[in-house]
Amino acid sequence: MEEFAFVDLVTVSPSLRITHIPVWLDRAAGDYGTIHGHISRQNPQSGTFDGKQIGVVVFHGPHGYISPTWYAKTGNVVPTWNFAVVHATGKLRPVEGKKELNDLLSKLIAKFESYEGTGYDFAKVDETYKYGLMGGIIGFEMEIELVEGKFKLGQDRSAADKQSLLKKLGEAKAPRALRDFTASFYDRRARPDRGRKRRSKT
Repeated sequence: MEEFAFVDLVTVSPSLRITHIPVWLDRAAGDYGTIHGHISRQNPQSGTFDGKQIGVVVFHGPHGYISPTWYAKTGNVVPTWNFAVVHATGKLRPVEGKKELNDLLSKLIAKFESYEGTGYDFAKVDETYKYGLMGGIIGFEMEIELVEGKFKLGQDRSAADKQSLLKKLGEAKAPRALRDFTASFYDRRARPDRGRKRRSKT
């Protein structure tokens, strides 16, 4: 199974660096999957793709402000910010061969084009032009060695507070995705574990 996302790549090279990039995840490669992406060669982070340096890819989920008035119990409560985020850590390896980099870009582009339902075909781009541009970037792959998840979604609240929160999130200006994700999260935690291998902390 393959997925794609827009993420933050975090490295120390030698100072802390963060770059916002699209990536695709191959869940079948490695115990936790392998992340593929690319950045500009002028980016200082490109120097960390040696197979030894550690990188962290941050996947941001929905997030938003939570008003104290959204709970069933309104006494002695304060505002908060709910969110979902996952950190994937591993060693960054370069992907530099012409064919290998072309394959990486083709898969990444195809993922987003398929999602949008558009008809762009990367293979039809003039090779001289395409490979000229590719000379300015470096691809990478990162087999995930550690996955850490943080989900702050009011899961410690009472059943009445949770139901009230979901109702108010459905009416609020907060992103609808936060309400849908929270509802799904509550539902998953309410069901018994069916033996799936857990790869993140909650």
